[in-house]
Amino acid sequence: MVETATSVTDLSDQIAQLEADIEQLAATLERCRKAMLFSKIAIGAGGIWILAYLLGAVGFGPITMVGAIAAVIGGIVLYGSNSSTAKQATAAMRDAERLRADLIDRVETRTVGGGNSFAQ
Repeated sequence: MVETATSVTDLSDQIAQLEADIEQLAATLERCRKAMLFSKIAIGAGGIWILAYLLGAVGFGPITMVGAIAAVIGGIVLYGSNSSTAKQATAAMRDAERLRADLIDRVETRTVGGGNSFAQ
């Protein structure tokens, strides 16, 4: 009886740790999504500025051109980095959720009250 209680406690601790890990991974995914959105905006803004220059809508300014090129390149790098981090976090989250479900299935549940309490 003591072994069962200890193993249930251990399983509960493991489940609680996995739930904390899943929450942390969800927060990581949210940060990655925000960074990816920001990077798309930077790529778009830099691209629009370069296109506007090429079409003659704006004059050439070396500082603004360097800024536009830097926005495009930086946005691409930021997007790629956060995209791969998001993929890794998603895979880790899936694995943790699967393991949590397996641990929950291993916990022996018992009916309290010995009957159907809703039937009358």
